[in-house]
Amino acid sequence: MSNFDLVIRGGTVVDGSGGAPFRADVGITGGCISAIGAELPDGAETIDATGLLVTPGFVDVHTHYDGHVTWENRLIPSSCHGVTTAIIGNCGVGFAPCKPEGREGLIRLMEGVEDIPFPVLATGLPWTWESFPEYLAFLAGRSFDMDVAAYVPHAALRVYVMGARGVERELATAEDIARMSALLAEAMDAGAIGIATSRTIFHRSSDGKSIPTLDAGEAELLAFADVLRDKGRGVFQIVEDIHLPEGSLALIRKLAERSGRPVTFSIGTGNTGPYKWPALLDDMADANANGLVIKGQLMPRGIGMMLGPELTLNPFYSTPGYAALASLPLAERLEELRKPAVRAEILSQALDPNAASVLGQMVRGFDTMFELGSPPDYEQPPENSISARAARMGISPEELAYDLMVEGERGGRLYLAMANYADGSLDAVGEMLKHPDVVPGLGDGGAHCGTICDGSYSTFLLAYWGRDRTHGRLSLPDIVRRLSAETAELMGLDDRGTLAPGKRADINLIDFDGLKLHAPEVTYDLPCNEKRLVQRAEGYRATLVNGEVVYRDGAAAGPLPGRLIKAA
Repeated sequence: MSNFDLVIRGGTVVDGSGGAPFRADVGITGGCISAIGAELPDGAETIDATGLLVTPGFVDVHTHYDGHVTWENRLIPSSCHGVTTAIIGNCGVGFAPCKPEGREGLIRLMEGVEDIPFPVLATGLPWTWESFPEYLAFLAGRSFDMDVAAYVPHAALRVYVMGARGVERELATAEDIARMSALLAEAMDAGAIGIATSRTIFHRSSDGKSIPTLDAGEAELLAFADVLRDKGRGVFQIVEDIHLPEGSLALIRKLAERSGRPVTFSIGTGNTGPYKWPALLDDMADANANGLVIKGQLMPRGIGMMLGPELTLNPFYSTPGYAALASLPLAERLEELRKPAVRAEILSQALDPNAASVLGQMVRGFDTMFELGSPPDYEQPPENSISARAARMGISPEELAYDLMVEGERGGRLYLAMANYADGSLDAVGEMLKHPDVVPGLGDGGAHCGTICDGSYSTFLLAYWGRDRTHGRLSLPDIVRRLSAETAELMGLDDRGTLAPGKRADINLIDFDGLKLHAPEVTYDLPCNEKRLVQRAEGYRATLVNGEVVYRDGAAAGPLPGRLIKAA
Protein backbone atom coordinates (compact mmCIF):
# COMPACT_ATOMS: atom_id res chain seq x y z
CA MET A 1 0.00 0.00 0.00
CA SER A 2 1.31 3.45 -0.93
CA ASN A 3 2.32 5.96 1.70
CA PHE A 4 2.59 8.80 -0.81
CA ASP A 5 0.53 11.93 -0.22
CA LEU A 6 0.79 12.74 -3.91
CA VAL A 7 2.17 11.05 -7.01
CA ILE A 8 3.01 12.95 -10.19
CA ARG A 9 2.70 10.27 -12.84
CA GLY A 10 4.27 9.84 -16.25
CA GLY A 11 5.93 13.21 -16.73
CA THR A 12 9.28 14.03 -18.30
CA VAL A 13 11.55 14.83 -15.39
CA VAL A 14 14.08 17.61 -15.87
CA ASP A 15 15.59 17.31 -12.43
CA GLY A 16 17.72 20.44 -12.19
CA SER A 17 21.03 18.59 -12.25
CA GLY A 18 21.65 19.40 -15.90
CA GLY A 19 21.29 15.74 -16.87
CA ALA A 20 19.15 14.44 -19.69
CA PRO A 21 15.37 14.43 -19.18
CA PHE A 22 13.79 11.08 -18.34
CA ARG A 23 10.28 9.77 -17.90
CA ALA A 24 9.37 8.87 -14.32
CA ASP A 25 6.84 9.18 -11.54
CA VAL A 26 7.52 11.42 -8.56
CA GLY A 27 6.24 10.45 -5.13
CA ILE A 28 5.74 13.06 -2.43
CA THR A 29 5.36 12.51 1.29
CA GLY A 30 5.22 15.15 4.01
CA GLY A 31 6.16 17.99 1.67
CA CYS A 32 9.29 16.26 0.39
CA ILE A 33 10.14 14.07 -2.57
CA SER A 34 10.23 10.51 -1.29
CA ALA A 35 10.70 8.55 -4.51
CA ILE A 36 11.39 8.98 -8.23
CA GLY A 37 10.93 5.97 -10.46
CA ALA A 38 8.76 4.02 -12.84
CA GLU A 39 5.25 2.88 -11.98
CA LEU A 40 5.08 4.13 -8.41
CA PRO A 41 1.87 3.14 -6.63
CA ASP A 42 -0.89 5.75 -6.48
CA GLY A 43 -0.85 8.24 -3.65
CA ALA A 44 -3.71 9.83 -1.77
CA GLU A 45 -3.78 12.13 -4.80
CA THR A 46 -2.37 11.45 -8.25
CA ILE A 47 -1.67 13.99 -10.99
CA ASP A 48 -1.34 12.80 -14.56
CA ALA A 49 1.71 14.57 -16.01
CA THR A 50 1.77 12.75 -19.34
CA GLY A 51 3.30 15.06 -21.94
CA LEU A 52 4.42 17.58 -19.32
CA LEU A 53 7.82 18.61 -18.02
CA VAL A 54 8.35 18.04 -14.31
CA THR A 55 10.94 20.53 -13.02
CA PRO A 56 12.07 21.90 -9.68
CA GLY A 57 10.47 25.14 -8.59
CA PHE A 58 12.53 28.18 -9.52
CA VAL A 59 14.55 30.25 -7.04
CA ASP A 60 14.37 33.97 -7.84
CA VAL A 61 17.41 35.56 -6.25
CA HIS A 62 16.48 39.19 -6.93
CA THR A 63 13.05 40.48 -5.90
CA HIS A 64 11.66 43.44 -3.99
CA TYR A 65 8.60 42.06 -2.22
CA ASP A 66 9.81 43.55 1.09
CA GLY A 67 6.58 45.49 1.52
CA HIS A 68 4.26 43.09 -0.28
CA VAL A 69 5.06 40.24 2.11
CA THR A 70 3.57 42.32 4.92
CA TRP A 71 0.17 42.77 3.26
CA GLU A 72 -0.08 40.15 0.49
CA ASN A 73 0.02 36.37 0.50
CA ARG A 74 0.45 35.83 -3.24
CA LEU A 75 3.58 37.34 -4.72
CA ILE A 76 2.46 38.25 -8.20
CA PRO A 77 3.81 38.27 -10.87
CA SER A 78 6.65 35.92 -9.80
CA SER A 79 4.33 33.11 -8.75
CA CYS A 80 2.81 33.15 -12.26
CA HIS A 81 6.18 32.02 -13.63
CA GLY A 82 7.13 28.95 -11.65
CA VAL A 83 8.95 30.74 -8.83
CA THR A 84 8.66 28.88 -5.53
CA THR A 85 11.36 30.73 -3.55
CA ALA A 86 12.03 34.48 -3.61
CA ILE A 87 14.84 36.49 -2.04
CA ILE A 88 13.94 40.00 -0.81
CA GLY A 89 16.03 42.89 0.53
CA ASN A 90 18.07 43.25 -2.65
CA CYS A 91 19.95 46.45 -3.57
CA GLY A 92 20.18 47.42 0.08
CA VAL A 93 16.62 48.77 0.25
CA GLY A 94 13.97 47.52 2.67
CA PHE A 95 12.07 48.37 5.81
CA ALA A 96 14.07 47.02 8.73
CA PRO A 97 15.72 47.96 10.94
CA CYS A 98 13.80 51.20 11.19
CA LYS A 99 12.94 53.68 13.95
CA PRO A 100 9.53 55.36 13.73
CA GLU A 101 11.08 58.64 12.65
CA GLY A 102 12.90 56.90 9.79
CA ARG A 103 9.86 55.29 8.16
CA GLU A 104 9.07 58.02 5.66
CA GLY A 105 12.68 58.14 4.49
CA LEU A 106 12.78 54.40 3.79
CA ILE A 107 9.47 54.60 1.96
CA ARG A 108 10.75 57.43 -0.23
CA LEU A 109 13.93 55.51 -0.88
CA MET A 110 11.99 52.44 -2.03
CA GLU A 111 9.69 54.67 -4.07
CA GLY A 112 12.63 56.26 -5.86
CA VAL A 113 14.82 53.20 -6.35
CA GLU A 114 12.11 50.65 -7.07
CA ASP A 115 9.10 52.69 -8.29
CA ILE A 116 6.68 51.48 -5.61
CA PRO A 117 4.34 54.45 -5.02
CA PHE A 118 4.48 56.21 -1.66
CA PRO A 119 0.74 55.72 -0.92
CA VAL A 120 1.08 51.96 -1.42
CA LEU A 121 3.83 51.67 1.15
CA ALA A 122 2.49 54.29 3.55
CA THR A 123 -0.86 52.51 3.65
CA GLY A 124 0.23 48.90 3.29
CA LEU A 125 3.12 48.62 5.74
CA PRO A 126 1.88 47.79 9.26
CA TRP A 127 5.19 48.78 10.94
CA THR A 128 4.82 46.34 13.83
CA TRP A 129 8.61 46.03 14.03
CA GLU A 130 11.69 48.13 14.61
CA SER A 131 14.61 45.68 14.53
CA PHE A 132 15.37 43.26 11.73
CA PRO A 133 14.71 40.22 13.95
CA GLU A 134 11.30 41.71 14.73
CA TYR A 135 10.63 42.10 10.99
CA LEU A 136 11.53 38.45 10.44
CA ALA A 137 9.33 37.42 13.37
CA PHE A 138 6.41 39.25 11.77
CA LEU A 139 6.99 37.50 8.44
CA ALA A 140 7.34 34.15 10.19
CA GLY A 141 3.71 34.47 11.26
CA ARG A 142 2.50 34.86 7.69
CA SER A 143 1.93 32.41 4.82
CA PHE A 144 2.59 32.81 1.11
CA ASP A 145 2.35 31.10 -2.25
CA MET A 146 6.14 30.60 -2.15
CA ASP A 147 8.95 30.60 0.36
CA VAL A 148 10.70 33.89 1.14
CA ALA A 149 14.17 34.67 2.46
CA ALA A 150 15.52 38.12 3.32
CA TYR A 151 18.78 40.03 3.11
CA VAL A 152 19.51 42.75 5.64
CA PRO A 153 19.22 45.96 3.57
CA HIS A 154 22.33 48.06 4.10
CA ALA A 155 20.58 51.40 3.50
CA ALA A 156 18.08 50.73 6.29
CA LEU A 157 20.84 49.50 8.60
CA ARG A 158 23.01 52.55 7.95
CA VAL A 159 20.23 55.06 8.55
CA TYR A 160 19.11 53.19 11.68
CA VAL A 161 22.58 53.55 13.21
CA MET A 162 23.75 56.88 11.77
CA GLY A 163 20.48 58.81 11.36
CA ALA A 164 20.82 61.97 9.29
CA ARG A 165 24.56 61.38 8.89
CA GLY A 166 23.77 58.13 7.13
CA VAL A 167 21.21 59.77 4.86
CA GLU A 168 23.77 62.42 3.93
CA ARG A 169 26.33 59.68 3.16
CA GLU A 170 28.90 60.72 5.71
CA LEU A 171 31.78 58.36 6.34
CA ALA A 172 30.90 55.93 9.11
CA THR A 173 32.98 56.13 12.27
CA ALA A 174 34.55 53.08 13.90
CA GLU A 175 31.74 53.19 16.45
CA ASP A 176 29.10 53.32 13.68
CA ILE A 177 30.69 50.35 11.94
CA ALA A 178 30.86 48.34 15.13
CA ARG A 179 27.18 49.02 15.84
CA MET A 180 26.10 48.11 12.30
CA SER A 181 28.16 44.94 12.44
CA ALA A 182 26.59 43.93 15.73
CA LEU A 183 23.11 44.46 14.31
CA LEU A 184 24.01 42.47 11.20
CA ALA A 185 25.24 39.62 13.38
CA GLU A 186 22.01 39.77 15.38
CA ALA A 187 19.98 39.64 12.15
CA MET A 188 22.00 36.70 10.87
CA ASP A 189 21.32 34.85 14.10
CA ALA A 190 17.62 35.57 13.59
CA GLY A 191 17.69 34.02 10.10
CA ALA A 192 18.78 36.70 7.61
CA ILE A 193 20.26 35.19 4.46
CA GLY A 194 23.01 37.82 4.16
CA ILE A 195 23.41 41.51 3.45
CA ALA A 196 22.67 43.55 0.33
CA THR A 197 23.98 46.96 -0.67
CA SER A 198 24.05 49.44 -3.54
CA ARG A 199 26.84 51.68 -4.78
CA THR A 200 25.25 52.90 -7.99
CA ILE A 201 24.59 56.51 -8.94
CA PHE A 202 21.30 55.42 -10.48
CA HIS A 203 19.67 54.55 -7.13
CA ARG A 204 18.01 57.63 -5.69
CA SER A 205 15.20 58.40 -3.29
CA SER A 206 12.06 59.95 -4.73
CA ASP A 207 13.20 63.26 -3.22
CA GLY A 208 16.30 63.12 -5.42
CA LYS A 209 18.88 62.09 -2.82
CA SER A 210 21.37 59.36 -3.65
CA ILE A 211 21.00 56.07 -1.79
CA PRO A 212 22.69 56.35 1.64
CA THR A 213 25.08 53.50 0.82
CA LEU A 214 26.50 55.07 -2.35
CA ASP A 215 29.71 56.29 -0.70
CA ALA A 216 29.95 53.76 2.11
CA GLY A 217 33.63 53.27 2.81
CA GLU A 218 35.54 50.08 2.18
CA ALA A 219 36.08 49.61 5.92
CA GLU A 220 32.31 49.56 6.44
CA LEU A 221 31.73 46.93 3.78
CA LEU A 222 34.66 44.78 4.85
CA ALA A 223 33.31 44.79 8.39
CA PHE A 224 30.11 43.22 7.06
CA ALA A 225 32.23 40.66 5.22
CA ASP A 226 33.86 39.85 8.56
CA VAL A 227 30.43 39.15 10.07
CA LEU A 228 29.60 36.71 7.29
CA ARG A 229 33.00 35.06 7.72
CA ASP A 230 32.52 34.72 11.47
CA LYS A 231 29.03 33.26 11.00
CA GLY A 232 30.28 30.90 8.29
CA ARG A 233 27.22 31.52 6.14
CA GLY A 234 25.32 34.17 4.22
CA VAL A 235 25.56 35.93 0.86
CA PHE A 236 26.77 39.45 0.05
CA GLN A 237 24.71 41.07 -2.74
CA ILE A 238 25.92 44.29 -4.32
CA VAL A 239 24.94 46.63 -7.13
CA GLU A 240 27.90 48.64 -8.31
CA ASP A 241 28.69 50.74 -11.36
CA ILE A 242 31.12 48.18 -12.73
CA HIS A 243 30.00 48.88 -16.29
CA LEU A 244 31.19 52.49 -16.18
CA PRO A 245 34.66 53.14 -17.64
CA GLU A 246 36.25 53.27 -14.18
CA GLY A 247 34.34 50.27 -12.83
CA SER A 248 35.98 46.97 -11.88
CA LEU A 249 35.51 43.83 -9.82
CA ALA A 250 38.22 44.87 -7.35
CA LEU A 251 35.91 45.59 -4.42
CA ILE A 252 33.69 42.60 -5.15
CA ARG A 253 36.73 40.36 -5.19
CA LYS A 254 37.98 41.86 -1.93
CA LEU A 255 34.61 41.21 -0.28
CA ALA A 256 34.67 37.59 -1.42
CA GLU A 257 38.24 37.13 -0.17
CA ARG A 258 37.50 38.72 3.19
CA SER A 259 34.20 36.94 3.83
CA GLY A 260 34.90 33.54 2.32
CA ARG A 261 31.25 33.68 1.29
CA PRO A 262 29.46 34.07 -2.07
CA VAL A 263 29.27 37.59 -3.46
CA THR A 264 26.74 38.25 -6.20
CA PHE A 265 26.44 41.34 -8.39
CA SER A 266 24.46 42.63 -11.37
CA ILE A 267 25.98 42.03 -14.78
CA GLY A 268 24.77 43.01 -18.22
CA THR A 269 25.70 45.13 -21.18
CA GLY A 270 24.98 48.51 -22.63
CA ASN A 271 23.39 48.74 -26.05
CA THR A 272 26.48 50.21 -27.71
CA GLY A 273 30.19 49.58 -27.28
CA PRO A 274 32.83 49.51 -26.09
CA TYR A 275 31.63 46.56 -24.00
CA LYS A 276 33.01 45.64 -20.59
CA TRP A 277 31.17 42.37 -20.06
CA PRO A 278 33.79 40.12 -21.71
CA ALA A 279 36.50 41.42 -19.36
CA LEU A 280 34.16 41.11 -16.37
CA LEU A 281 33.48 37.48 -17.24
CA ASP A 282 37.22 36.83 -17.48
CA ASP A 283 37.87 38.54 -14.14
CA MET A 284 35.06 36.59 -12.48
CA ALA A 285 36.33 33.30 -13.90
CA ASP A 286 39.82 34.07 -12.61
CA ALA A 287 38.49 34.87 -9.13
CA ASN A 288 36.46 31.69 -8.96
CA ALA A 289 39.38 29.61 -10.26
CA ASN A 290 41.28 30.90 -7.24
CA GLY A 291 38.76 29.59 -4.75
CA LEU A 292 36.36 32.53 -4.47
CA VAL A 293 32.62 32.39 -5.13
CA ILE A 294 31.49 35.36 -7.21
CA LYS A 295 28.33 35.10 -9.30
CA GLY A 296 26.90 37.58 -11.78
CA GLN A 297 23.13 38.00 -11.98
CA LEU A 298 21.82 38.54 -15.51
CA MET A 299 18.44 39.49 -16.94
CA PRO A 300 17.94 37.01 -19.82
CA ARG A 301 16.44 39.64 -22.13
CA GLY A 302 16.68 43.38 -22.61
CA ILE A 303 16.31 45.37 -19.42
CA GLY A 304 13.08 46.89 -20.56
CA MET A 305 11.04 49.92 -19.58
CA MET A 306 7.35 50.02 -20.44
CA LEU A 307 6.10 53.44 -21.55
CA GLY A 308 2.59 54.77 -22.04
CA PRO A 309 -0.04 57.18 -20.73
CA GLU A 310 -1.31 54.66 -18.17
CA LEU A 311 2.21 54.04 -16.86
CA THR A 312 4.68 56.06 -14.84
CA LEU A 313 6.65 57.36 -17.83
CA ASN A 314 6.28 58.07 -21.52
CA PRO A 315 8.42 59.99 -24.02
CA PHE A 316 6.53 63.23 -23.27
CA TYR A 317 5.97 62.97 -19.52
CA SER A 318 8.13 66.00 -18.67
CA THR A 319 6.88 68.37 -21.35
CA PRO A 320 4.77 71.23 -19.99
CA GLY A 321 1.84 70.24 -22.20
CA TYR A 322 1.70 66.66 -21.00
CA ALA A 323 2.37 67.61 -17.38
CA ALA A 324 -0.68 69.89 -17.46
CA LEU A 325 -2.87 66.91 -18.39
CA ALA A 326 -1.19 64.25 -16.23
CA SER A 327 -3.65 64.47 -13.34
CA LEU A 328 -6.71 63.87 -15.52
CA PRO A 329 -8.36 60.45 -15.45
CA LEU A 330 -6.93 58.25 -18.17
CA ALA A 331 -9.93 58.41 -20.52
CA GLU A 332 -10.11 62.22 -20.31
CA ARG A 333 -6.35 62.54 -20.73
CA LEU A 334 -6.39 60.41 -23.87
CA GLU A 335 -9.27 62.44 -25.26
CA GLU A 336 -7.24 65.61 -24.80
CA LEU A 337 -4.03 64.08 -26.15
CA ARG A 338 -5.80 63.06 -29.36
CA LYS A 339 -6.77 66.65 -30.18
CA PRO A 340 -4.61 67.93 -33.07
CA ALA A 341 -3.84 71.21 -31.32
CA VAL A 342 -2.68 69.45 -28.13
CA ARG A 343 -0.61 67.01 -30.18
CA ALA A 344 1.08 69.84 -32.06
CA GLU A 345 1.79 71.76 -28.85
CA ILE A 346 3.35 68.82 -27.00
CA LEU A 347 5.44 67.76 -30.00
CA SER A 348 6.82 71.27 -30.25
CA GLN A 349 7.90 71.38 -26.60
CA ALA A 350 11.29 70.50 -25.19
CA LEU A 351 11.64 68.34 -22.12
CA ASP A 352 11.53 70.13 -18.80
CA PRO A 353 15.22 70.04 -17.82
CA ASN A 354 14.39 70.12 -14.11
CA ALA A 355 12.16 67.06 -14.31
CA ALA A 356 13.77 65.21 -17.15
CA SER A 357 17.53 65.02 -16.54
CA VAL A 358 18.98 61.66 -17.58
CA LEU A 359 15.64 59.85 -17.28
CA GLY A 360 13.92 62.25 -19.63
CA GLN A 361 16.55 61.64 -22.27
CA MET A 362 16.35 57.88 -21.70
CA VAL A 363 12.63 57.69 -22.45
CA ARG A 364 13.39 59.10 -25.88
CA GLY A 365 15.73 56.30 -26.80
CA PHE A 366 13.83 55.69 -30.02
CA ASP A 367 16.60 53.56 -31.56
CA THR A 368 15.83 50.75 -29.09
CA MET A 369 12.14 51.49 -28.56
CA PHE A 370 9.51 49.16 -30.03
CA GLU A 371 5.88 48.24 -30.02
CA LEU A 372 6.07 45.12 -27.87
CA GLY A 373 3.02 43.41 -29.34
CA SER A 374 0.93 40.51 -28.11
CA PRO A 375 2.37 37.97 -27.75
CA PRO A 376 5.31 40.15 -26.78
CA ASP A 377 8.44 40.15 -28.95
CA TYR A 378 11.52 40.95 -26.86
CA GLU A 379 14.13 40.61 -29.61
CA GLN A 380 13.06 42.74 -32.52
CA PRO A 381 15.54 43.82 -35.18
CA PRO A 382 16.65 47.46 -35.31
CA GLU A 383 14.49 48.05 -38.39
CA ASN A 384 11.42 47.59 -36.16
CA SER A 385 12.45 50.42 -33.84
CA ILE A 386 10.44 53.61 -33.57
CA SER A 387 13.35 55.50 -35.16
CA ALA A 388 13.59 53.21 -38.17
CA ARG A 389 9.85 53.02 -38.73
CA ALA A 390 9.48 56.78 -38.47
CA ALA A 391 12.28 57.30 -40.98
CA ARG A 392 10.52 55.04 -43.47
CA MET A 393 7.29 56.98 -42.90
CA GLY A 394 9.00 60.34 -43.36
CA ILE A 395 8.05 61.61 -39.89
CA SER A 396 9.94 62.20 -36.66
CA PRO A 397 10.29 59.44 -34.03
CA GLU A 398 8.45 61.71 -31.61
CA GLU A 399 5.45 61.88 -33.93
CA LEU A 400 5.25 58.12 -34.35
CA ALA A 401 5.72 57.46 -30.63
CA TYR A 402 3.01 59.99 -29.78
CA ASP A 403 0.50 58.52 -32.21
CA LEU A 404 1.12 54.97 -30.98
CA MET A 405 0.87 56.14 -27.38
CA VAL A 406 -2.65 57.55 -27.75
CA GLU A 407 -4.12 54.53 -29.53
CA GLY A 408 -6.71 52.27 -27.92
CA GLU A 409 -8.99 52.49 -24.92
CA ARG A 410 -6.12 52.62 -22.40
CA GLY A 411 -3.42 54.02 -24.65
CA GLY A 412 -0.63 52.24 -26.46
CA ARG A 413 2.39 50.71 -24.76
CA LEU A 414 5.95 51.01 -25.95
CA TYR A 415 8.90 48.87 -24.89
CA LEU A 416 12.30 50.48 -24.39
CA ALA A 417 15.28 48.11 -24.24
CA MET A 418 17.42 50.27 -21.96
CA ALA A 419 20.28 47.75 -21.79
CA ASN A 420 21.22 44.17 -22.72
CA TYR A 421 20.38 44.92 -26.36
CA ALA A 422 23.94 45.19 -27.64
CA ASP A 423 24.07 46.00 -31.32
CA GLY A 424 20.36 45.34 -31.68
CA SER A 425 20.20 41.74 -30.51
CA LEU A 426 20.39 39.42 -27.49
CA ASP A 427 23.52 37.66 -28.73
CA ALA A 428 25.66 39.14 -25.94
CA VAL A 429 23.09 38.05 -23.37
CA GLY A 430 23.33 34.53 -24.77
CA GLU A 431 27.09 34.51 -24.36
CA MET A 432 26.79 35.65 -20.75
CA LEU A 433 24.07 33.09 -20.04
CA LYS A 434 26.46 30.33 -21.07
CA HIS A 435 29.09 31.40 -18.55
CA PRO A 436 29.32 29.02 -15.57
CA ASP A 437 29.50 31.90 -13.09
CA VAL A 438 26.34 33.67 -14.27
CA VAL A 439 22.85 32.98 -12.92
CA PRO A 440 19.54 34.35 -14.23
CA GLY A 441 17.97 37.07 -12.14
CA LEU A 442 17.31 40.82 -11.85
CA GLY A 443 13.59 40.40 -12.52
CA ASP A 444 12.83 42.82 -9.66
CA GLY A 445 9.50 41.15 -8.86
CA GLY A 446 7.35 43.48 -6.78
CA ALA A 447 9.17 46.62 -7.91
CA HIS A 448 8.90 49.15 -10.74
CA CYS A 449 5.13 48.93 -10.60
CA GLY A 450 4.53 51.35 -13.45
CA THR A 451 7.73 51.05 -15.50
CA ILE A 452 9.24 47.56 -15.67
CA CYS A 453 7.71 44.10 -15.90
CA ASP A 454 10.63 41.67 -15.93
CA GLY A 455 9.53 39.23 -13.21
CA SER A 456 8.53 36.90 -16.05
CA TYR A 457 12.13 36.20 -17.03
CA SER A 458 11.97 32.51 -16.05
CA THR A 459 9.21 31.86 -18.57
CA PHE A 460 11.05 33.88 -21.22
CA LEU A 461 14.24 31.93 -20.56
CA LEU A 462 12.44 28.61 -20.96
CA ALA A 463 10.24 29.46 -23.94
CA TYR A 464 12.51 31.75 -25.93
CA TRP A 465 16.03 30.60 -25.16
CA GLY A 466 15.01 26.96 -24.85
CA ARG A 467 12.54 26.65 -27.73
CA ASP A 468 11.77 29.61 -29.98
CA ARG A 469 15.00 31.45 -30.74
CA THR A 470 16.21 30.68 -34.24
CA HIS A 471 19.90 30.61 -33.25
CA GLY A 472 21.95 30.28 -30.10
CA ARG A 473 19.35 28.30 -28.20
CA LEU A 474 20.28 26.86 -24.80
CA SER A 475 19.57 23.31 -23.73
CA LEU A 476 16.48 22.76 -21.63
CA PRO A 477 18.32 20.83 -18.87
CA ASP A 478 20.84 23.67 -18.58
CA ILE A 479 18.11 26.32 -18.36
CA VAL A 480 16.28 24.44 -15.63
CA ARG A 481 19.54 23.90 -13.73
CA ARG A 482 20.30 27.60 -13.82
CA LEU A 483 16.80 28.58 -12.66
CA SER A 484 16.74 26.12 -9.80
CA ALA A 485 19.84 24.24 -8.66
CA GLU A 486 22.36 27.02 -9.31
CA THR A 487 20.30 29.77 -7.74
CA ALA A 488 19.47 27.56 -4.73
CA GLU A 489 23.15 26.71 -4.30
CA LEU A 490 24.15 30.38 -4.49
CA MET A 491 21.76 31.20 -1.66
CA GLY A 492 22.83 28.22 0.44
CA LEU A 493 19.42 26.54 0.15
CA ASP A 494 20.53 22.93 -0.11
CA ASP A 495 17.05 21.52 0.58
CA ARG A 496 15.70 22.57 -2.84
CA GLY A 497 16.68 23.20 -6.44
CA THR A 498 16.74 19.62 -7.71
CA LEU A 499 14.26 16.78 -7.89
CA ALA A 500 15.69 14.00 -5.73
CA PRO A 501 14.53 11.98 -2.73
CA GLY A 502 14.77 14.07 0.42
CA LYS A 503 14.47 17.43 -1.38
CA ARG A 504 11.53 19.74 -0.88
CA ALA A 505 8.63 19.08 -3.20
CA ASP A 506 8.72 22.50 -4.90
CA ILE A 507 7.76 21.47 -8.41
CA ASN A 508 6.48 22.82 -11.72
CA LEU A 509 4.45 20.84 -14.25
CA ILE A 510 4.93 22.57 -17.60
CA ASP A 511 3.36 22.15 -21.02
CA PHE A 512 6.57 23.10 -22.80
CA ASP A 513 5.06 23.32 -26.28
CA GLY A 514 2.20 25.45 -24.97
CA LEU A 515 4.34 27.74 -22.82
CA LYS A 516 3.90 31.39 -23.75
CA LEU A 517 3.93 34.86 -22.29
CA HIS A 518 1.05 37.29 -22.39
CA ALA A 519 1.70 40.97 -22.93
CA PRO A 520 2.15 42.99 -19.72
CA GLU A 521 -1.07 44.42 -18.36
CA VAL A 522 -1.96 47.04 -15.77
CA THR A 523 -3.94 46.03 -12.70
CA TYR A 524 -5.14 48.20 -9.83
CA ASP A 525 -4.84 45.80 -6.91
CA LEU A 526 -2.20 47.39 -4.68
CA PRO A 527 -3.13 49.27 -1.49
CA CYS A 528 -4.99 52.50 -2.31
CA ASN A 529 -5.98 50.84 -5.61
CA GLU A 530 -2.65 51.83 -7.07
CA LYS A 531 -1.49 50.28 -10.31
CA ARG A 532 1.12 47.73 -11.13
CA LEU A 533 2.29 45.98 -14.26
CA VAL A 534 1.78 42.22 -14.23
CA GLN A 535 2.52 39.61 -16.85
CA ARG A 536 0.94 36.20 -16.97
CA ALA A 537 1.79 33.02 -18.80
CA GLU A 538 0.16 29.95 -20.24
CA GLY A 539 1.68 26.51 -19.91
CA TYR A 540 2.21 26.13 -16.18
CA ARG A 541 -0.21 23.30 -15.58
CA ALA A 542 0.59 23.17 -11.86
CA THR A 543 3.03 24.67 -9.37
CA LEU A 544 3.65 22.93 -6.05
CA VAL A 545 5.21 24.41 -2.92
CA ASN A 546 6.10 22.06 -0.09
CA GLY A 547 4.14 19.31 -1.82
CA GLU A 548 0.90 21.29 -2.14
CA VAL A 549 -0.56 22.60 -5.39
CA VAL A 550 -0.67 26.40 -5.19
CA TYR A 551 -1.58 27.06 -8.85
CA ARG A 552 -3.39 25.03 -11.51
CA ASP A 553 -3.33 26.38 -15.05
CA GLY A 554 -2.40 29.80 -13.74
CA ALA A 555 -5.27 29.99 -11.25
CA ALA A 556 -4.78 30.06 -7.48
CA ALA A 557 -5.50 26.63 -6.05
CA GLY A 558 -6.09 27.56 -2.42
CA PRO A 559 -3.26 26.48 -0.11
CA LEU A 560 -0.56 28.90 1.01
CA PRO A 561 2.24 26.63 2.22
CA GLY A 562 5.05 29.13 1.63
CA ARG A 563 6.87 30.40 4.69
CA LEU A 564 9.77 32.60 5.71
CA ILE A 565 13.06 30.75 5.34
CA LYS A 566 15.34 31.40 8.28
CA ALA A 567 18.88 30.70 7.23
CA ALA A 568 20.54 28.32 9.66
